[in-house]
Amino acid sequence: MQKILLIGSGGSGKSTLARKLGMRLGIDVHHLDALLWKPNWTPATRQEQLATQSALIERESWIIDGNYGGTLNFRLDAADTIIFLDLPKTICTYRILKRMLTYRGKTRPDMGAGCEEQFDPKFLKWVWDYPKSQRPDVIKRLNSLPAEKQIIRLRSRTEVCDFLKHLDTMGR
Repeated sequence: MQKILLIGSGGSGKSTLARKLGMRLGIDVHHLDALLWKPNWTPATRQEQLATQSALIERESWIIDGNYGGTLNFRLDAADTIIFLDLPKTICTYRILKRMLTYRGKTRPDMGAGCEEQFDPKFLKWVWDYPKSQRPDVIKRLNSLPAEKQIIRLRSRTEVCDFLKHLDTMGR
């Protein structure tokens, strides 16, 4: 586990798990949201996204959290470990609502500068629809990866906690 990719619905806990893994494994964490959003929620161009991600995946080790479906295959190919947070939509939606309230008018630690949290009904709908609109494609992509890739699918808060405890018992 040297090149770790975390994917899953918004609100699934990607950024939180990435930080915890980074501390446990001593690997630098890179939040794609912080790298690919410019002030006032201006998205990076596709060329900027590819350049940023190319520089990251060339490193000896990394933890990257974020979906960005248009460049996902690029990161899937480079990762040795993929963690798919496949949590229920009710939990993800609750976490998004909580996050919107907690950080309203402020920038989250895993977000780019100048991107203040705001109520975003379109994003909430994306999270709610994720199991039907995005998840099937993610699973298809994961199933097509070579056998040497380590794929870890965590389906509940308990499984996430157990995974971290397992890492701790391994001395990593």
